[in-house]
Amino acid sequence: MDKNRLDALINLLDDPDEMVYALVEKALLKSKGDIIPMLEKKWESSFDEHSQERIENIIQHLQFKETKRRLKKWLAKDPGERSLVNGFCHVDRFQYPDLNPLNIQAKIETLRKSIWLELNNSLTILEKTTILNHFLFNINGFAVNLSNPHSPQNCFLNQLLDTKKGNPVSMSIFYTIVARMLEIPAHLVDFPKNPLVAIVDAELAKKVHGAAVDSDVLFYINPSNKGAVTSRKEIEYHLKKNDYLPMYDYTEPKPDTLFIVRLLESMQEAYQSVGFQDKEEKIKQLLRLF
Repeated sequence: MDKNRLDALINLLDDPDEMVYALVEKALLKSKGDIIPMLEKKWESSFDEHSQERIENIIQHLQFKETKRRLKKWLAKDPGERSLVNGFCHVDRFQYPDLNPLNIQAKIETLRKSIWLELNNSLTILEKTTILNHFLFNINGFAVNLSNPHSPQNCFLNQLLDTKKGNPVSMSIFYTIVARMLEIPAHLVDFPKNPLVAIVDAELAKKVHGAAVDSDVLFYINPSNKGAVTSRKEIEYHLKKNDYLPMYDYTEPKPDTLFIVRLLESMQEAYQSVGFQDKEEKIKQLLRLF
């Protein structure tokens, strides 16, 4: 948009005529997020609360539009090019539009390095996983937020890193991100009500389970329970007992995109529990992208 036209439109945000404002809003919402600094400057110079409220609404709409655009772009990539941490950060932007992913990645990298120093090539996958669990849950104190389980803050990666608290979905995604950075073959499993992390190795799985078991999963990790290691037999027993069929749907790795959906669903439920209907409706829009 031409700068002079943009300046003129922003100046019209003070106009008391609601019809004029409706036209201005429609024009501004066609723009990209790069006009937000100009809107913020206008907000700072305005002394009219009504005008400031109008500007805030436009900024929020533009920020949500940008979040939607980034998530859509992430989904359009080939599966091998989709970074799980980037997908998580795009969800974070829903609540924290000014989020800097580089800060998030730097924090995770610091954590990765501290764990990596304890690993070596002579260790088995199970031993490496045990060390990862020790660092995440015992030394750093990451855990599911049992004191406030329905808080929307449990759904965001930046909050999880700061508070060490999350919900079962965010904890499982976070665990998978760190494990992969350590070259531990981790994949998410859509276990009912509580995503698990499957540690996958086709060659070892055949040796452990035999040719009769058609699965590359060695064992399962429950990040909601301090990384407890669970066998396939235990998982199948639970599924049979609770009539979850077909079992394959709940025992085998699923695409990362499904767990961004699960994260958004958990966020939608959290905002619903605290009565934020407007945010709930926006999350529905994000879910429709999938």
